[in-house]
Amino acid sequence: MIQLIYVSSANVTFSNQELKELLIESRSNNLVNDITGMLLYKDGNFMQVLEGEERVINSTLLKISGDRRHKDMITLLREPVSERSFPDWSMGFGNLNDAGLENLPGYNDFLNSSMLSAEFTNDPDSCRKLLLSFKQHMH
Repeated sequence: MIQLIYVSSANVTFSNQELKELLIESRSNNLVNDITGMLLYKDGNFMQVLEGEERVINSTLLKISGDRRHKDMITLLREPVSERSFPDWSMGFGNLNDAGLENLPGYNDFLNSSMLSAEFTNDPDSCRKLLLSFKQHMH
């Protein structure tokens, strides 16, 4: 089993309805393929963690990379894991553009930086910490 984290940019800003449709599609596909994970969205940028069997994740990543709704996909972290960090979520979701985000416990100002910034791309573990912090606050 592997865990993979990537970032990408939307070709156009997603509306709330478009995000909802993307989540419905992703959750359905992930349930069928035994993939777990989480998706964060902010200012037209995505950060996603996917967990599952390596061949399934490879196939899913190939499909995602061919999706014309986004571009500039960068894999930040890809490593074997013995257990899932998001075992109960076919696709958790956090919209970092939501008002009131700064009131969440553990909020950090680095969330105001782009998810494609060097801060994330140079330190993939900060991506994992960000995703896990949202997991804790969404239970």
